[in-house]
Amino acid sequence: MENEIGKELLSFRNAKNALFVAKLIPTIDPKTILGTKIPLLRKYAKQCFKTKDYQSFLDLTPHSFFEENLVHGFLIEQIKDLEQSLIETEKYLPLIDNRATCDSFLPKIFSKYPDIIYKKVKTWIRSSHTYTVRFAIGILLSNFLDKEFNPEMLNLVASIQNSEYYVQMMQARYFATALAKQPTPTLNLIKSQTLSPFVQNKTIQKARESLRISVQLKTELLNYKIYPSK
Repeated sequence: MENEIGKELLSFRNAKNALFVAKLIPTIDPKTILGTKIPLLRKYAKQCFKTKDYQSFLDLTPHSFFEENLVHGFLIEQIKDLEQSLIETEKYLPLIDNRATCDSFLPKIFSKYPDIIYKKVKTWIRSSHTYTVRFAIGILLSNFLDKEFNPEMLNLVASIQNSEYYVQMMQARYFATALAKQPTPTLNLIKSQTLSPFVQNKTIQKARESLRISVQLKTELLNYKIYPSK
């Protein structure tokens, strides 16, 4: 933490919340958690973007603390130039090592350039890095399930051959959300039972827990669960 931003983050330490975060994200070392709450980190990142040498902080990697990685992403979100945002995103993605950091990061500028971002998504989704793949699926979930939706996106997510838990859980989350927003093509995919058993069944579970899906569809989905062969 040689950079000014890193040093200031230490002053935001919240030991009680750090214990809570460590329980929520068991995949990271508790010693790397300061416990600073995300709304405060977002506010701080906005201030830093306007008043501090944020670029030197972005260049000073790898970071030592969970919250540093979060602020790194929040700073990238402030960048208004697409090219610069993508350059920094490409450097940032390999640093992401947990679902919370991954799911907290989504540059708003991406929504203004769907064609360019979709091309990037198709590259990221083939990555060997778990959280780059999860990030790519998350973009499709956040930015491409409404007017920018194309049924081929369902096939793109379905084609992912990755046994990592945090990838498969995001696949299921994507398909469950797609069932609510784009029900016809998504239901056809579920009916085909071509997804892995875990993703198929987890999708159905999440969809049945959703308040955006009708009782009738929730009942129908039970017909498409995949059971172990005897």
